[in-house]
Amino acid sequence: MRPTIALCALALAALSTAHAAGGVTLFVAPNGRDTNPGTRAKPFATPARARDAVRAGRAAGRLRGAVTVEIAAGRYEPAAPLTFGPGDSGTAAAPVVYRAARGAQVRLVGGKGISRWAPVADPALLSRMAPEARGHALQADLKALGVTDLQGINSAQVYQSDPGLELFFGGKPMTLARYPNQGYMHITEALGDGVFACDDRRPMAWAGEPEVWLHGFWMWDWADERKRLEAIDTATGRLTLGKPNHGYGMKKGQWFYAQNALPELDTPGEWYVDRASGLLLFWPPSPVEGAEAVVSTVRDMVRFEGCSHVTLRGLTIEQGRGSAVVVKGGEGVRVVACTLRNMGNWGVRVTGGKLHGVVGCDVTQTGQGGIHLEGGDRKTLTPAGHTADNNHVHHTARWDPVYQQGITLFGVGNRATHNLIDNVPHVAIGFSGNEQTIEYNEIHSSVFQSNDAGAVYTSPPDETWSMRGHKIRFNYLHHIHGFEGKGCLGVYLDDCFSSADISGNVFYDVATPILIGGGRDNTMTNNLFVKCGRAFSIDARGLGWAKAVGVFATKELHDLNYRQPPWSVKYPELVGILEDEPLAPKGNLLARNVCWGGPWGWVEEAAKKGLKEEENLVGIDPLFVAPPPAGFALKPGSPALKAGFLQVPFGKIGLYKSADRATWPAVSPVRSK
Repeated sequence: MRPTIALCALALAALSTAHAAGGVTLFVAPNGRDTNPGTRAKPFATPARARDAVRAGRAAGRLRGAVTVEIAAGRYEPAAPLTFGPGDSGTAAAPVVYRAARGAQVRLVGGKGISRWAPVADPALLSRMAPEARGHALQADLKALGVTDLQGINSAQVYQSDPGLELFFGGKPMTLARYPNQGYMHITEALGDGVFACDDRRPMAWAGEPEVWLHGFWMWDWADERKRLEAIDTATGRLTLGKPNHGYGMKKGQWFYAQNALPELDTPGEWYVDRASGLLLFWPPSPVEGAEAVVSTVRDMVRFEGCSHVTLRGLTIEQGRGSAVVVKGGEGVRVVACTLRNMGNWGVRVTGGKLHGVVGCDVTQTGQGGIHLEGGDRKTLTPAGHTADNNHVHHTARWDPVYQQGITLFGVGNRATHNLIDNVPHVAIGFSGNEQTIEYNEIHSSVFQSNDAGAVYTSPPDETWSMRGHKIRFNYLHHIHGFEGKGCLGVYLDDCFSSADISGNVFYDVATPILIGGGRDNTMTNNLFVKCGRAFSIDARGLGWAKAVGVFATKELHDLNYRQPPWSVKYPELVGILEDEPLAPKGNLLARNVCWGGPWGWVEEAAKKGLKEEENLVGIDPLFVAPPPAGFALKPGSPALKAGFLQVPFGKIGLYKSADRATWPAVSPVRSK
């Protein structure tokens, strides 16, 4: 319910006497009331009510200074997203801060809690269930809880889909009934038009199921897609996917699994919704008595639309649909020391605006990615200045495992610094556009769902020569092996992506640390390659199979007015590129690198004339102070130092202790191959 004029006036009157040093503080607590004035003694009950009081105070001119909304420990279950607009803004000198009380765990939960369970009693449902589940599965009536939006899998396309309603139990995402419970089935015949046969007869048991989905890597290991199972021919064993067909086609040997089939609710932790009755069926992995079970209902928990200078600090935002925090436009919105977990899509998504920041947060168990920062104007090369700093992003992309990055930097002039990113199935940091900075990050246990991908990877729809000016420096990448340990990349500049400074990085136990895919003007200096596979690869793909890049890359140059300022001033090497074999990998530098415990790199013959190599130390003991990975500092007499190598500031890499960190220290297990 919207606050009445009388209630707002009451709150404003209280605010006039609530001034503390540095501004005004309002209070929110689970035992408060939204009819209260928002004082410490009489707090509001919801953050939304506090927001309305701040908005009214700003509009009335009574709140000109800084405002703090202090939220007491407890669980808050909003029925709708907490939305902030221009009228909720602070200023750079007087921001509005929504923060957890000191030492308090404040949880914004985007779903409905379930406390009443009963054995499954409907004979029709029981007959469809696996025999082993019939004595264990429980049911809850979602419609009786007021949950009427039972949205299932939706918006399915290559690389992503949306899970809709999800179930979380004991603070963990549960598994939508699937087969096989681990691993995949494989295509034995690809018969065209979405028809295929597989190596397992189990799908024949789903002939009467209303909505089975198959999640597969139908052609390539980097292009997954969920497809609805349209038909099952029990006589021939052939399966037919729903239209449209997968964009890349289908081939023998590729892998997939099934979801949302009630007969596959056959192991603890699996669930299924019967949408006709509104019943949630669940085999709990532990007793439900005293345990928290939540079904997600609210999409995009906190939204900023054209709002500026508002900070969220120390909050836990969880168990909702969509993303935890969405920022569109505005300036100076900050998400600080928050825990963002168990969301259907992303932790934080920023598009547009400038100078937004995600600092010191823990992001985990998201269905898609971690932190997305997009902004800046490529035509004018105006930077957005968005920042992701000192965040721990881990175990993300649990629903969509490919191209849902730990952190993305799109647009112009954004930064990812001092982050720890681990146990992400595909790309840890994806970037495109211009002038992105990727520094002092630790990345491990990534790219285990795919082979043709990199932990730090160019991630636009089409890479081009104009995506320049990136800094990839002083990062530590380790234990990165690829799908089934068959290889992948550390830093991957795909399809003629150009002009990145890849310097001062440490690569330890990485399948192939650097791949330059036909690009130009890339600097690879002062890197350590220790116990890796081939240190680097540089090819000339633009002169061969990737020559089509030239078509859209040339068009983009003209669209960006590349021969006019600011482009001609910032990137003078582009001015004459179309007259200088633009698809040839020229201007690349490989200097003062150290390779120890693994082979040196490979350069395609056509790329050699455009590569300058100098003062690299290969196969000679560089004399580490301690055996890696215990440390990577070099002794004073190191031959690498004598050749001009500079010590990598290893102690500055990764997370750092700060009052702005959600937790300390971070727990970060290394994934085995």
